[in-house]
Amino acid sequence: MSDKDLAEDARKKAEDARLKGRMTRIRQKIAVLSGKGGVGKSTVSANLAVALAATGAKVGLLDVDVHGPSIPRLLHLTGKTLGMEGQAMIPVPFSDTLSVMSLGFLLEDKYAATIWRGPAKAGVIRQFLQDVEWGDLDYLIVDCPPGTGDEPLSVLQLMGQDAAAVIVTTPQAVALDDVRRSVGFCRTMGNPMLGVIENMSGFTCPDCGAVCEVFGAGGGEALAAEAGVPFLGRIPLAQEVMASGESGGTLADLPQDHAVRKAFADVVERVRLYSAGLARQEGKI
Repeated sequence: MSDKDLAEDARKKAEDARLKGRMTRIRQKIAVLSGKGGVGKSTVSANLAVALAATGAKVGLLDVDVHGPSIPRLLHLTGKTLGMEGQAMIPVPFSDTLSVMSLGFLLEDKYAATIWRGPAKAGVIRQFLQDVEWGDLDYLIVDCPPGTGDEPLSVLQLMGQDAAAVIVTTPQAVALDDVRRSVGFCRTMGNPMLGVIENMSGFTCPDCGAVCEVFGAGGGEALAAEAGVPFLGRIPLAQEVMASGESGGTLADLPQDHAVRKAFADVVERVRLYSAGLARQEGKI
């Protein structure tokens, strides 16, 4: 083996050790997936991270959508910059218990197209996991782009088979057809699924109170039953959710009796319980 090969081998071993060291400090790793775009996956990821952090848990939120990073806008962090500590990147704080990392913090022009092939995307995801100083976390929530390609593949491979998935769908068949592929993807990868969330599930008219099933009803629950995984709950469709995301607010800003806030609280509690059960099985708690 040449000196160049030896140096490259040493570099790879050092990177692997750094990645392993970061991952062992994270108790529960959750990838938020969907085979379909436009189902509200980033909104679910952001609010799940905020809700878990509000319990006092130490939480990291990683946005690996390199082509359309939306987490900075959703959490009103657009324009924030990362710190550095030696060779490590310091994620952007949202609160005392929630830190956030996104490619959006690194782009000089936030509207510039990111034109990368698979190896470049895999490389930056690895860097986010191994070179960001996440510290000791109770949860790392990873918001993945839609599909079963480079980004979710890299995330699950790098985080390991103890990383679990939350699958997000809307109720209609055209979404479910694609989301089923995410279920198959997790099974192929050997990663557990915490369950399925049905988002945009029914719209209640603010004037008359009538419920309109804009995208149908029950598809997420049927998919969970078909896949043999827990159904985590339904999140209603509401104009306030769109408005809060546009302004950088979260569901925690809605009135306590708001239907979306109450439904999402139930979803978060199920995620927390099922992920804790998985961690107990793996001897982490």
